[in-house]
Amino acid sequence: MNGAQPSSPSPQHGLTDRLARWARGFSGKSEEGVVEGEEEQRPRSGTASNREIHRRKQLYSDIGDFLFAHDLDLTPTNFSVALDYLTGANIGVEKAIKAVMMERGKITNGWIETIAAEQRTDEVTPESLASMLDKVEENLTQFTGLMHESRNSAKDYGAALQEQARDLGEGRDNEPVLARLVGLTRSMVEKTRQVETQLRENQKQTQALKSSLENARRAAEHDHLTGLPNRRAFEGVLRDEMEQAQSNGETLSVAFCDIDHFKHVNDTHGHDTGDRVLKFVAGLLAKASNDRCHVARHGGEEFVMLFRGKTAAEACEAVDSVREDLANRSLVNRSNGERMDRVSFSAGVANVLAYDDPRGALKAADRALYLAKEHGRNRVYLAAEVD
Repeated sequence: MNGAQPSSPSPQHGLTDRLARWARGFSGKSEEGVVEGEEEQRPRSGTASNREIHRRKQLYSDIGDFLFAHDLDLTPTNFSVALDYLTGANIGVEKAIKAVMMERGKITNGWIETIAAEQRTDEVTPESLASMLDKVEENLTQFTGLMHESRNSAKDYGAALQEQARDLGEGRDNEPVLARLVGLTRSMVEKTRQVETQLRENQKQTQALKSSLENARRAAEHDHLTGLPNRRAFEGVLRDEMEQAQSNGETLSVAFCDIDHFKHVNDTHGHDTGDRVLKFVAGLLAKASNDRCHVARHGGEEFVMLFRGKTAAEACEAVDSVREDLANRSLVNRSNGERMDRVSFSAGVANVLAYDDPRGALKAADRALYLAKEHGRNRVYLAAEVD
């Protein structure tokens, strides 16, 4: 390419420019660094519009402060993670950042990339989705071509039959006409067989594609390690179960369960054993699941349970029963036969319908979980319904 030709800006550079402009806007300076000469028309103080503008400016300012405080690059990924953390939009991100800040006091670009990658682990990639859509389009094109070919063949066959029928009606020599009719019929039969063969092949490809799409959907909604639904699937279940509970006048409770000292398990016995512990705990929790109790892996060593038809106190008892079962088990490291320290989990439970939205209930359960951790672990705490 000609070096003098300008390249189009990337989305990342575009976001960086926008962040820079926002930062300049907070200081009241233009892009050139001087005060604007012409005063902008601004909403009157105290109006809803003015409050919203102030809220957004404050949020942009907080995001900028967060990025600069940790010496993070102005990238879409960093901006998105900072937004999730500051607004509480993603509980998993919020907790991960708090944990790292308590341990190290600072987060890095590389750590954020890792967190972002973990968030996308179970998502269908744009590349795989594009590939499947290409196959759909190819199948549809083939099917359309077959239908067009069949219509043309039937049309040609009909025209040829009409011509031979005229010859018969005019009293011409019948033997050549009959021979041509037989030939036409054989040709049509052969073409029909070819179309049928192609349609069967097309049907096989369509079935395989349907299976691939179903597998992709399952992969997007399930945790590959434990086999449980993941956070994305749980959020959909939470919405559906909340609607069902409200329409039926039922109770709805949610619980966060977090394995105690899981880092110690990994550090002492290795990540393979840690993975087996995760699967074992997932299996114990899954035993409680049915059409009115849903269990999912929320991320890391944390699981979430949703109980329709149980009060928060009843859900506490159900979760505590699983906690007690796990705490009383004596687990062995399969790789070396060594007996492991007791594995337990702590949990927090909240009444979903006591809050304005499900996110509030999730945060309340999460706070109760942390209280359980602070007060000794291996226990289940009930969230207060009034904050």
